[in-house]
Amino acid sequence: MFANYLIGLREGLEASLVVCILIAYLVKTERRDALRPIWIGVGAAVALALGFGCVLEFGSQEMTFEAQEALGGSLSIIAVGLVTWMVFWMRRTARHLRSELHGKLDTALRLGTGALVATAFLAVGREGLETSLFVWTSVRASGDGTEGPLIGVLLGLASAVVLGWLFYRGALRINLSKFFTWTGGMLVVVAAGVLAYGFHDLQEADFLPGLTDKAFDITGTIPPDSWYGTLLKGVFNFQADPTVLQVTVWVLYLVPTLALFLAPVGFASGKGKVKVPDEQGSRGSEHTKAS
Repeated sequence: MFANYLIGLREGLEASLVVCILIAYLVKTERRDALRPIWIGVGAAVALALGFGCVLEFGSQEMTFEAQEALGGSLSIIAVGLVTWMVFWMRRTARHLRSELHGKLDTALRLGTGALVATAFLAVGREGLETSLFVWTSVRASGDGTEGPLIGVLLGLASAVVLGWLFYRGALRINLSKFFTWTGGMLVVVAAGVLAYGFHDLQEADFLPGLTDKAFDITGTIPPDSWYGTLLKGVFNFQADPTVLQVTVWVLYLVPTLALFLAPVGFASGKGKVKVPDEQGSRGSEHTKAS
């Protein structure tokens, strides 16, 4: 549940910040007539993400076991790639996100209503599709059969919406640089577990060998049905009897990726201020972000 809450919070907050910046800019420049197309684009992006999630969930149920494992494993690898790119991209471009969105919005305002809808749709839709894919693969990897993962991601998204509204109203100030660094680092750990389980799925689908080659077996010490075993499984996708390939993939991904992400040189060499104006445009909340 916590892992999926983190996914919903992190991805949802990025989308909320994008919407917040777009709306605040339109309000400040007295272009309230353009708000409706923005909300239409946001609504269409949310509908697309929900539809994509339904296709993944219900479409996979009609497949054979081997096909399900092959699809799950392949999508897990794709999801980890997208999430990894996302956390690095956000840390690298967060400083310039506001000016970049303002430039796209100015262009869209000149082109008309359709361009405004497309701007909001593309800005939010990418986050929505990434969230649907990563949540689906994470829930599938946890495999606890309860509503906990779904509740977690819904709570995360709800928290992100509330935080986005507070940013817009100028009522909340947090260090976004530290926030995205900590949540990004935790997402990398979660992604490592999803990636390892994805390779395990490919082994079960007979796409990769080594299904019976166990790196270790500590099911006697950490029973999968115990509360702590369930907790480790749900948060980190921990498996008490992983294959050699799973452990190898987990280490090869986690160690260099986390080291690069947390490295201070190159990723956090400069700082800037991002101001999100409130509805009157007379005041704003400043958030420090790393370049």
